[in-house]
Amino acid sequence: MARQKAEKRPVNIHEAKTSLSKLIERVEAGEEIVIARAGRPVAKLVAVRAQPRRKLGWLNGRFRIPDDFNRPLPESLLRAVEGKK
Repeated sequence: MARQKAEKRPVNIHEAKTSLSKLIERVEAGEEIVIARAGRPVAKLVAVRAQPRRKLGWLNGRFRIPDDFNRPLPESLLRAVEGKK
């Protein structure tokens, strides 16, 4: 869906509230709507881009977690990481 430039005339808040469904139809068609309060732009109504769904398990079998992964670290390494001598 190609984006069009924001419309030149902002829509005031009252108009946006009373015609939200029509504004959403315009946004779905690719238009960006600027909403203004007292003539000053305060918001932009734009379409949400669809996010690709993540595939679960796509790394299954590509790496192995060692059996001792959750084993406590040696004291010497902990002291070094914490900046202690």
